[in-house]
Amino acid sequence: MWSHLKQKSIILPSITSEEINKQVDPVLRKMEKNGIKIDVTVFGNLANKLESRLVELEKNIYQLSGEEFNINSPSQLADVLFRKLKLSVNGMKKTKTGISTAASELLKIFDSHPVIANILEYRELNKLVCTYLKPLPLLVDENSRLHTTYGQDTTTGRITSNEPNLQNIPIKGELGKKIRKAFVASPGTKLISADYSQIELRVVACLAEDKSMIEAFKNNEDVHTKTAAEIFHIQPEKVTPDHRRIAKSVNFGIVYGQSAYGLSQALKIDQSDAAKYISNYFDTHKGIKEYVNQMIKKAHEVGFVETLFGYKRYLPNINSHMRSISDSEERMAINTPVQGTAAEILKLAMIELDKKLVIMETDNPENCPRMLLTVHDELVVEAPLDQADKVAKLIKETMESVIKLCVPIVAEVGIGSNWSEAK
Repeated sequence: MWSHLKQKSIILPSITSEEINKQVDPVLRKMEKNGIKIDVTVFGNLANKLESRLVELEKNIYQLSGEEFNINSPSQLADVLFRKLKLSVNGMKKTKTGISTAASELLKIFDSHPVIANILEYRELNKLVCTYLKPLPLLVDENSRLHTTYGQDTTTGRITSNEPNLQNIPIKGELGKKIRKAFVASPGTKLISADYSQIELRVVACLAEDKSMIEAFKNNEDVHTKTAAEIFHIQPEKVTPDHRRIAKSVNFGIVYGQSAYGLSQALKIDQSDAAKYISNYFDTHKGIKEYVNQMIKKAHEVGFVETLFGYKRYLPNINSHMRSISDSEERMAINTPVQGTAAEILKLAMIELDKKLVIMETDNPENCPRMLLTVHDELVVEAPLDQADKVAKLIKETMESVIKLCVPIVAEVGIGSNWSEAK
């Protein structure tokens, strides 16, 4: 499927997707055994602060709604919002038990009543406390190290984390920083965080052979600023933070097969404006438009799509007469080659890095770096203080050289005493 790319602009290691998965598996088992040290005290202090805020939010919600109820009960929440407060249900999804109160649905009516903001914050903080801040300290070993179980998702190809799931730990915003500070380096070591920069956009630029995006990455331009200038028809220097925010959503939305409706919901804008942004995007990114059309067409014809390394994702319901089902599978057809290939690139980097770390361990088994975590496109490594700079350089070189795309692959690397400092 991608033979024309391999001949022209992409140099792949001679390995299949199946072989990648086999070779990365023992690396994952090592990482499970290594675990990562956490500061239980930091977790406890943060949990206490958030619990105090939850009490405030609970009072606010009861006051704004005019009654006390179980905020965590979808049915009771729906009753208060749509029966008592009489908020609009237009455009809201329905479940078997009534109107949905999922976060994505509540965002649709965010501006209709101040209680919505309080409910969404309450849910977010309650999840952090109940899912991470309180349970995780109870799961550490005698050395305060936390051990997850890694797997490989047979649908997307991405690495998964369970018991506990460390993939969903918030990493953005102030709360994310505070949580990352609780993941710490062992005495005498530093943590190194290495994160692929916009790897999925770089992959789609090459799969689609999109001239505009390829040019942006080759020239080391801010791809979201460039896209903003294109879809708003303005000069790059006139792009505002709001323009860039919209452009970023469009860039990633296209990769995930997002419709005008989906984009409008994500950005809280009119569907007509979202459709215009997508149309303007495709006017410039003709390669990506053609890629989208080709993936959908291929999926309908043969019932699957595949990654650069040959992993096939079958889409048995792509020709369903139910439009919602067919649309969902079309989005998978667009995204799977991109997300799956990006996942394979990360796995290749882990395989190659492990080989190099094994050599270092052989030379000095008592004082060697260890791979600890992988979260999406990021690797976290623990290295002795006197080797941190050397290991950081090694990781960056390894991640950036495992495959040659039509654009540079960039890994952003940081060093710190905790995960937040290293990020």
